[in-house]
Amino acid sequence: MEVTIRIPSGDGRLAVLGAADRNLKIIREVLGVNITSRDGNVRLNGDRDAVHIAKGVLDRLASRSGDWSRQQVLELISDESSRHTSGASITSGPGGFLGWEGDLSVYAGGRRIAAKTINQQAYLDAIRDHDLVFGIGPAGTGKTYLAVAAAVHLLKQDSVKKVMLVRPAVEAGEKLGFLPGDMEAKVNPYLRPLLDALHDMVDFQTIRRFIDSDVVEIVPLAYMRGRTLNNAVIILDEAQNTTSGQMKMFLTRMGHGSKMIVTGDVTQIDLPDPTVSGLIDAARRLRRVSGVAMVYLDRTDVVRHPLVQRVIDAYGEDRDGAAGEPPASS
Repeated sequence: MEVTIRIPSGDGRLAVLGAADRNLKIIREVLGVNITSRDGNVRLNGDRDAVHIAKGVLDRLASRSGDWSRQQVLELISDESSRHTSGASITSGPGGFLGWEGDLSVYAGGRRIAAKTINQQAYLDAIRDHDLVFGIGPAGTGKTYLAVAAAVHLLKQDSVKKVMLVRPAVEAGEKLGFLPGDMEAKVNPYLRPLLDALHDMVDFQTIRRFIDSDVVEIVPLAYMRGRTLNNAVIILDEAQNTTSGQMKMFLTRMGHGSKMIVTGDVTQIDLPDPTVSGLIDAARRLRRVSGVAMVYLDRTDVVRHPLVQRVIDAYGEDRDGAAGEPPASS
């Protein structure tokens, strides 16, 4: 669907576009629509529902002059999305997946998981509506946890047949040396954060059964080469520690009926040369590619102990936009 909107001049134009077209970039990131601004017009192109929501947001931005903060724009998007989907319980995204409105249903005791911040909701919405999603932000913002929750939810719905958890085997400044055991034992220390999230949602016996039957596969990134993955959710965690070549290799593994979720924190790169991070490179290359969603989380999305947010502030990890299009500060 394509819609063209005439925007006001002067202060009204700034209110709609934001400084350096910031508001348009936020709408593009969250809703996955193509947006171009030229000669006083904004053109929207993409999924019908997403275009309707984007148009509603732009109309409301134009309703008052002045500068809107990133947080305010995200709240408008969330509000318009709620209005547009009012009364719906299940949606179908571009990839043909059954989606969700509201909480995610996981296996452990009928437990349900919900976003706790607006950015987290935007992240879950992007996973629902796109086949390739990048979740970029500091520690404790729920990037990995929500990705695993979405994957488990889709598996429980029978929307996918497999969940694959992938991580580069890069040590965080310490040499672990030779690790005994089979491959699962060797990679377990690197993949522990993914397993922790999984164990929080699925009981041990079910996880063991899923792993034994290959419904859940846990692999280091190096073992992905040459594979094609159909009808699966594939999560790449700690993606800031991939090289550009590794990232390209991973992204080209996607098969029919699959989703990929790439998570990372560009302030915690453990590569010998941090400038070659595949996550930063991918965010720059793919930020305008149709069908790819980039969601940025920040210190306001930290859901761990309150001290974690203060630690992030102390270390300066709340810098927006270290990769790709920089999200504006609230």
